[in-house]
Amino acid sequence: MDLGLEGRVALVMGASRGIGRAIAAALAREGARLAIASRSRGRLEEAAAEIGGGATPFVADAEDAERLAALPGEIAAALGQVEILVANTGGPPFGAALEHDLGEWERAYHSLVLAPRILAGAVVPGMRERGWGRIVNVGSTSTIEPIPGLNLSNSHRMAAVGFLKTLASEVAADGITVNTVATGRFATERLADAGGSLEQAEAAARAEIPAARLGRPEEYGDLVAFLCSERTAYITGAVIPIDGGRVHSV
Repeated sequence: MDLGLEGRVALVMGASRGIGRAIAAALAREGARLAIASRSRGRLEEAAAEIGGGATPFVADAEDAERLAALPGEIAAALGQVEILVANTGGPPFGAALEHDLGEWERAYHSLVLAPRILAGAVVPGMRERGWGRIVNVGSTSTIEPIPGLNLSNSHRMAAVGFLKTLASEVAADGITVNTVATGRFATERLADAGGSLEQAEAAARAEIPAARLGRPEEYGDLVAFLCSERTAYITGAVIPIDGGRVHSV
């Protein structure tokens, strides 16, 4: 299936590992001109070499508002105007409702709410001029069913979805779609750190997830590539779960 992404300029945040890297790889396979960003230059260069297809690394921290505001302009100068934005801007620390101090709340707000807002503000005007654009937010099933022990994610990702759904309705007539993927449990380093090891996380998945396994990052990348394609022009403002059937809410 031709997704119509050949030559499109895509920015993938958090692309040095895990889900972000898998998304970048999927877009590269579809022929996108790829900008990948994260905090670690070493990890980015490793990811660029693995992805191939001319992926260009840009160092950027999702908590650095000034850097994020400048990033799309740097990419435009190097590759062209950003047409696809994948806002994969962080996974805050685990913890109960009153466990985190206000500094941790502010950092989570900067990475999960302000970062997508800043990036969208920088790329939407150009998307409107061209009459085409795709914004995909890497979210969590915590926006559908709050997850115990993930207070910062539960709180801030809901705020991000509120902003993005509002934006979606305002830019739909300009040929721009804005969607969030509600992420379940995937075989990533972050999940391994939380669960003790990937083996332990897989064992828990067999007992707790209807699909009886963890998701594979490449499966996530395929979904995001499809949402960025010409074939999904009528899907916008959606929160789409990819969780092996774990969420029970209707």
